Amino acid sequence: MNYKQFLDLKLSEIGVGTYLGNPDDATNESYKKTIKKAFEYGVNVVDTAINYRDMESERVVGEVLKEIGRENLIVSTKGGYFPRDRRLKVSDIAKYLRENFIDTGIVNPEDITPYGNIITPKYIDWSFEKSLENLNTDYIDIYFLHNPEDQLQIVDKEKFYRKLWTVFRLLEGKVNEGKLRYYGLATWNGFRVPPDNLQHLNLFEIYNIAKEVGGEKHHFRFIQLPYNLSMTEAYTLKNQFYNGSYYSTLELANILGIYTYISAPLLQGRVLRNFNDEVKKLFKVEKDIHVPIQFVRSTPYVGTVLIGMSKVNHAIENLEVEKYPLLTKEEFEALFK
Repeated sequence: MNYKQFLDLKLSEIGVGTYLGNPDDATNESYKKTIKKAFEYGVNVVDTAINYRDMESERVVGEVLKEIGRENLIVSTKGGYFPRDRRLKVSDIAKYLRENFIDTGIVNPEDITPYGNIITPKYIDWSFEKSLENLNTDYIDIYFLHNPEDQLQIVDKEKFYRKLWTVFRLLEGKVNEGKLRYYGLATWNGFRVPPDNLQHLNLFEIYNIAKEVGGEKHHFRFIQLPYNLSMTEAYTLKNQFYNGSYYSTLELANILGIYTYISAPLLQGRVLRNFNDEVKKLFKVEKDIHVPIQFVRSTPYVGTVLIGMSKVNHAIENLEVEKYPLLTKEEFEALFK
């Protein structure tokens, strides 16, 4: 396994994602076995979210941590969407939301987007503490605000940045309490759309908000975004304005000292093809499944590639890519010519 040294963390270049699957016991058990098998192969990064599989994904990660030792995994989770809780068996989710969150003052209805996104200090505080409970741990390595660009459906950019300021202050407080190491933004559209798009996020402006809140030693050090054979914007689109020029998101993250997690490298299987031998030779691999993974892991400035893996055999096959050398920078750039 190749590793990336970033600040005080040594992160595997491939991590386990836990988004897919039903919120049931069989899927839980399969994820548990898969994460442990990936760990045997050298994977030490696991990514989850409070809303994945109705909180069950976080709980599975918590069970694994208990078995293999908390210090052996770098765990990231996300908050920002209102989650169902499988174990409460709530039949009327609207009533549950009203009685437990709105009536108690944790959530203001005006802060909820049409897709159920909530980015406020009170809600993120609740979400963060609930994630600690689900994960059965007393600290989180990286905490992501989940698709915060969804907020731009209901607020303008200025108010959005004020919201980020207040939540970053909360998260810096979690760091000071010893409950958190680093935080960031996990996005879908925000960092891969043109600057004139409603949901566009300017990484440098957000970085400056973190500096304003936490000083030069702030802990906004991670971003997560999709990147794959059919969604190449993170590398190809110069949509980030900084110091008089436009850069791609991956370029600017590297300049600012921000580590990148890549989501959807296989796009849930939609980028898989029966690649001919010439293509596989070009990517230095032998199996079709390894072509899209090799593309992402060979991209300059990519940190860790998160692959959704809920089955042991899939994990073993995906991780076989580690036996192949990466494309050189010249070989990779030639793909676009």
